[in-house]
Amino acid sequence: MKKNKSSLLISGLIVFMFFAAVSAAAAVEAAEMSYTPQAAGSVSVHDPMIIKEDGTYYLFGSHLAAAKSEDLVDWEQLANGFHAANPIIKGKPGEELKEALEWPQPDPATSTWAKSPVKIGNKYHLYFSVSTWGATRSAIGLAVSDQIEGPYEYQELVVKSFNEDETNREGESHNPRQDPNAIDPHVFYDQQGKLWMSYGSYSGGIYILEMNPDTGMPLKQDSYGKKLAGGNHSAMEGSYILYHPAADYYYFMISFGTLAPDGGYNIRVARSKNPDGPFIDPDGDRMVEARPRIGMNSNQYGARLIGNFWFDKSEIGYLSPGHNSAFYDQELDKTFVIMHSRFPGKGEMHKVRVHQVLINDQGWPLIMPHRYTGETQADSYSKAEVAGDYQFINHGNSINASINISEEIRLDESGNVEGTVEGSWELKDNNSILINIDGTEYLGELLVQYDEGLEKDVMTFSALSDQGIAVWGSQY
Repeated sequence: MKKNKSSLLISGLIVFMFFAAVSAAAAVEAAEMSYTPQAAGSVSVHDPMIIKEDGTYYLFGSHLAAAKSEDLVDWEQLANGFHAANPIIKGKPGEELKEALEWPQPDPATSTWAKSPVKIGNKYHLYFSVSTWGATRSAIGLAVSDQIEGPYEYQELVVKSFNEDETNREGESHNPRQDPNAIDPHVFYDQQGKLWMSYGSYSGGIYILEMNPDTGMPLKQDSYGKKLAGGNHSAMEGSYILYHPAADYYYFMISFGTLAPDGGYNIRVARSKNPDGPFIDPDGDRMVEARPRIGMNSNQYGARLIGNFWFDKSEIGYLSPGHNSAFYDQELDKTFVIMHSRFPGKGEMHKVRVHQVLINDQGWPLIMPHRYTGETQADSYSKAEVAGDYQFINHGNSINASINISEEIRLDESGNVEGTVEGSWELKDNNSILINIDGTEYLGELLVQYDEGLEKDVMTFSALSDQGIAVWGSQY
């Protein structure tokens, strides 16, 4: 969630002027489209963070929302809303979490935002955010339970951020342009068994702290840790670090933009051999240098895997998909990204979306175009299966409120790409694809998926260029 947009008047005015200019156009664009997500299996968990326990997948998110699923397809809502009847927190949340909720002075928080569940020892630890909109004085708290579904009992504050010029965690004057805002945690184990927490939103950027695996608290109490990306109130938040054993990389996933339907939220990725970076994108840029600005069309750092889109013939599309978690399921040997998304014509309504992720031959993750319904990539596809007419989307690399609307292209059996864009294509390694469009190569993966708009299985591809731009195709 976007919680701490710059409190500085000039920065706020710039953002306001930008959105004032694009929101009207975006509203007209979105009004011409209307996608009603299928009711079956849909749940609302903002900022969904995943954990698997005893064969069941659980999601925890903002405002004490939670859900579970046996198959990542059909979900059951377990809880939603900051109220006394919510089973996630012991007793009344306002009383149990009182110390944490009062930290964001002078306006105490009235709920909790993004969370991160992790099992440490024989207890389940739930890290949660408290802040108020636009604040830089925030905190990440900890609650624990013997049961994955709770109830969770409050323990203590894990890390705090401060208002400008207050004495901060490191004993210095807090500078929101350089120091992190203590929200949006992701707590995880690396391959050596070390425990880490990445965190931060806008403000001074995204940081990572090494944690004590016995206590679940930071190893160093007088440090914010190491900066991974951002600063100067850059438009980024919701970090998640996923290790993939086949690729042997740690993938740093991050949302750029803001969560509103016209906020241009989009998910990007960079990678490293180390859990604490440095993280590098496909173009060779270091994420620690990223300073994304809403409205810029130049390189924004990170491979942009998904943003606003609309499949015209299927009448399916997302607005501001983001604040993801991700998961490699060893049992299934599949990888997934779990995000919340809004939808054209549906205002602020949001639902959880799970998409399968495939790794291309250069070791980059690709989000496949359609919602996961249990599909598995075949060992091989024939050229005849891949050839055909496609809805084609280029996700680009900017942060804006516009919607990438599908165009019509054809992949013919002779290896030509024809239609709105032109070029060539070829099968690689039986189930991968290389597409050349206007001299730019996109290396991708093939997968038959269910198109809920067309109500049938279709061939799809997702591919990435060396410049970090993703393209999708969905056969029709």
